[in-house]
Amino acid sequence: MRVAILGCGYVGLELGRQLAAAGHDPVGVRRSDDGLAAIREAGFDAIRADVTDAASLDDVPDADAVVFAASSGGRDADAARRVYVEGLRTAIDAFGERERAPDQFVYTSSTGVYGDHGGAWVDEDTPLEPTTEKTEVLVEAERVARERPAAHGMAGRVVRFAGLYGPERYRLERYTTGSVVEGYLNMLHRDDAAGVVRFALTETDEPLLLAVDDEPVDRRELAAWLADACGVARPETVSRDERLADGDLSEAARRRLTTSKRCSNARLRDLGYEYAYPTYREGYADAVRAYRAGN
Repeated sequence: MRVAILGCGYVGLELGRQLAAAGHDPVGVRRSDDGLAAIREAGFDAIRADVTDAASLDDVPDADAVVFAASSGGRDADAARRVYVEGLRTAIDAFGERERAPDQFVYTSSTGVYGDHGGAWVDEDTPLEPTTEKTEVLVEAERVARERPAAHGMAGRVVRFAGLYGPERYRLERYTTGSVVEGYLNMLHRDDAAGVVRFALTETDEPLLLAVDDEPVDRRELAAWLADACGVARPETVSRDERLADGDLSEAARRRLTTSKRCSNARLRDLGYEYAYPTYREGYADAVRAYRAGN
């Protein structure tokens, strides 16, 4: 199966490696020279194109499946709309209008679409309650991803990622220094993020999958575990209200503090997906070993 990975970055590179190892034919799509070099270094074909430019997508070869993993670079709602809604529509139409259209089009979304549930459990059937302009954009993008491909005879799919971590993104200092605030974290190792997309492409026809590991964890519990594992003092804890009183918080940081939920992976587990890193304990093991070896 040939898979075009649009926005082949942190997760896309690992997805390409996993697909190639399984005998498939991934093609990575990026805009920058550095991005293209990273794809080639990962061992598969690289094509320069921009999801917001339909003409440039003509250079991407026909594919059996397309994965839309492009990023807006963490910028504001307008930037997110240009990529996640307008770019998504452009890409769906560009591939769907081909003589040989893909069979499926997979969009990678975020658990930010849920909004605040007061620490309650959520799953694929939970109504979405976006709390910011940017998360409203993400909800709209999911609707586009699930509905628009059908007009071209493609299956529209969504994989909704929890907070990603892994190589180059362990950020141990975030939890082992300074202070830590209460609230649940829903986490997913990069290798499993790629693994769930691979699973979606090859093992199931589910239109929506919530990709999260087995164990939502309170930030204070994670910080304590990491500090103990690294052999350092546990960081102090502060209340959510104390942290919210900090006027320097970004919108994203404020949203993370004011929205609490626990994401369930029961559907993925029932379908048979096997995690490489079922919880943060396995996921951070390499980072902890590297930290202790360097200190």
